[in-house]
Amino acid sequence: MVDRTSREFQSYVDLYQRASLLELGNLAHQARWRLHPENVVTYIIDRNINYTNVCVADCKFCAFYRRPKHGEGYVLSFEQIGRKIDELKALGGVQILIQGGHNPYIPFAWYLDLMRYIKRHHPIHIHGFSPSEVDFFAGRFGMSIEEVIRELMAAGLDSIPGGGGEILVQEIRDRVAKKKAGADRWLEVMATAHGLGLKTSVTMMYGLGETLADRVEHLFRVREVQAKSGGFTAFICWPLQPEHTELAHFEKTDAVTYLRTQAIARIVLDNVPNIQASWVTMGPKIGQVALTFGANDFGSLMMEENVVSAAGTTWRMTLPEMQRLIADAGYVPRQRRQDYSVIEEAA
Repeated sequence: MVDRTSREFQSYVDLYQRASLLELGNLAHQARWRLHPENVVTYIIDRNINYTNVCVADCKFCAFYRRPKHGEGYVLSFEQIGRKIDELKALGGVQILIQGGHNPYIPFAWYLDLMRYIKRHHPIHIHGFSPSEVDFFAGRFGMSIEEVIRELMAAGLDSIPGGGGEILVQEIRDRVAKKKAGADRWLEVMATAHGLGLKTSVTMMYGLGETLADRVEHLFRVREVQAKSGGFTAFICWPLQPEHTELAHFEKTDAVTYLRTQAIARIVLDNVPNIQASWVTMGPKIGQVALTFGANDFGSLMMEENVVSAAGTTWRMTLPEMQRLIADAGYVPRQRRQDYSVIEEAA
């Protein structure tokens, strides 16, 4: 448990609340340079493949899902997924981010067969199945978290994305995503994955009615797991996109809040190596500004994105534009893999 009365915790909450935007940005920028003294900003070319939109989690902030039996519900075929991978690889893509709803009609063997199919016919790095999905599999199929992850790994899973983190404070999760993995369980999945040798990313979606202290607690909990396992490669934060959701009455947070939140994350998470800018939700220009607020990675070219788009946010970018934005900010753009190793350019 995070001790909210500790001097350290209170100091970070106070900094987050009272420091000027430029002061927070400067502190985050200094932390970035300590971890990454090279004048490089990385990016990855991947594709977000949502294999199903059928879901029984009923998260209040999601505009993407459809309940079982809904006419717009779908499950992609292996062949459809294979074609998407081939299109990605033709553009130089190196990984797929594969996630979906909590679909009670898909058997566990389907997921295992899917990854075997991908590795056999369309080999690529599989960054897949968020902690919430792993927890759903465990409950649905009567397995432990470790058993689920071991079987997924044996079938071809290479790493786990940090989706579904939202705010890792149970009171907030009970309010907006009661049926999904709780805060402790979400972190347990990540710690288990790290113990089995998988690297993962970690996220925070804010703007759910939480306090600044709730956000700092989220960061403290991430830092605590990282201190034990060292398995988080990167942190990404973004604001709630409330349009077309049950939280449409929530006021959308602004760019200043985003930059302040990313900055405090870079300052607190001194043991998480990379911070990824979220241009997909904030737009290219704020994504570029985020590079002076602690981010050293520009995220994904995001050849396909469906979840944020369902809430009405549809930023798109070409590879030359991404490279130009990074260069114009004063950095050398470099394509990377999921583990943040740089892909060397051909001579």
